[in-house]
Amino acid sequence: MTQETVTIPKEEYQKLKRQSQLDMDILHQLMSSFKDMKEGKVRRVK
Repeated sequence: MTQETVTIPKEEYQKLKRQSQLDMDILHQLMSSFKDMKEGKVRRVK
């Protein structure tokens, strides 16, 4: 398998990197919420 190289502007790279970090943060929060639900640590809020 060969690697390909792509050239993008630095601003776009930084934007994609920030978006990737945000996506990972959201995923961790979601997984934590699922774990809490599984363990019954969630209560109904009205």
